[in-house]
Amino acid sequence: MKKKSYDAIIVGTGVAGLYAALQLPKQVQVLIITKDEIENCDSYLAQGGICVQLSDEDFEPYFEDTMRAGRYENREESVRIMIESSRGIIQNLMDYGVDFDRNPDGTLSYTREGAHSAYRILHHQDVTGKAIMTTLIDQVKKCENIQIETFTTMVDLLMDEEGCHGIAARRQDGQMFLYYSKAVVLATGGLGGLFINSTNFPHITGDSFAIAKKHGILLENIPYIQIHPTVLYSKKKGRRFLISESVRGEGACLLNEKGERFVDELLPRDVVTDAIRSEMEKSGTDHVYIDMTKIPKEEILSHFPNIYERCMEEGYDVTKEKAPVVPAQHYLMGGIHTGTSGETSVPHLYAVGETACNGVHGANRLASNSLLESLVFASRADKRIVQDDLKKDICEIPVDEAFYASLQAEEEMEKLEKEYRILVLSEIRSQSPEFYDKWCKHRVKEELEP
Repeated sequence: MKKKSYDAIIVGTGVAGLYAALQLPKQVQVLIITKDEIENCDSYLAQGGICVQLSDEDFEPYFEDTMRAGRYENREESVRIMIESSRGIIQNLMDYGVDFDRNPDGTLSYTREGAHSAYRILHHQDVTGKAIMTTLIDQVKKCENIQIETFTTMVDLLMDEEGCHGIAARRQDGQMFLYYSKAVVLATGGLGGLFINSTNFPHITGDSFAIAKKHGILLENIPYIQIHPTVLYSKKKGRRFLISESVRGEGACLLNEKGERFVDELLPRDVVTDAIRSEMEKSGTDHVYIDMTKIPKEEILSHFPNIYERCMEEGYDVTKEKAPVVPAQHYLMGGIHTGTSGETSVPHLYAVGETACNGVHGANRLASNSLLESLVFASRADKRIVQDDLKKDICEIPVDEAFYASLQAEEEMEKLEKEYRILVLSEIRSQSPEFYDKWCKHRVKEELEP
């Protein structure tokens, strides 16, 4: 087994992980690992946009929108920090080169999504996540202090009574590494890969939560899993294609089998999702329909080209006809418990992005808050790392090398991955049997014993 040392290790290459790497001082030696290609993360898939506080007067409405969507289970301090930091984050993204859509007069173009009281969402067509990710990836590749290892999976945290000192990781070819560091940042995304129908990449299976549970690291609200109301209905295997809430913000309607509208499309996601589920049960169908034909064709082609093209691939011309949609697993509001600087219950270990539960989202995420939240708290975690961790020495603690070496065998790695999946699902069921029975039973790839 090989051993290497870095100042900081970041696990995950979504916006939270990449931004955390970029915001650290340039003299800090950083390792980023990811299970797949750099681009294959859920941030890359984000369609709708990224929120920003429009003005000082918009603080209270934006705050209330976020709290209401989260059923007032949000941590108010975290929400305040996110909103107050938003304009600085957006300016920084534009300085990096992110090209948000603009109006003919050159001003920034804003859209609105479900549960928002104002048009405060910036976007790049319907591929905002891709636009931000592409820019951040380009910036990271310019940094000589940042090393990226793709197709590398974290299998464990290196821990003792003093805290976290690094990670054990396995490359795709079976080679095992012990990576030691002064600080570890978990930016591993959510747990959509556990589900049969999910908008997430299948390799995002919640490993961090299983590892955290194993080490007694505090988790919070793991069953707070958002089911997105509208993904394109398909019987094909693989990741489900999300049809952004932005289309409903611009006038698309949800219809039942009779062609009747049955819900206010701009209500919070959980309310719309429950309405769709109820409508499907009532009519005995496995989908409903989204009707975008009231949106001008030129707006669909300019604002939602990716959605238009993907629906056409499935045989639906959304400028002329409705398309079938169904709810699917989308986003985790819970995760590893953190404070407002990404700090976990263990020294030298941080969590950011969807992996973290800092309380911003409460019980249900407000649309287009996820990219902003990831960036804000990744930046804050960096400041905490500089303040508290970088001055300490790297500590190569003794570990069970025989166990880690055994994971070079494919069958042993598969066994561990299954154990982790079961551990996460068991945590969901133990915290919320109701949610598990409603949305996980017969809908996950690894069924639990009764």
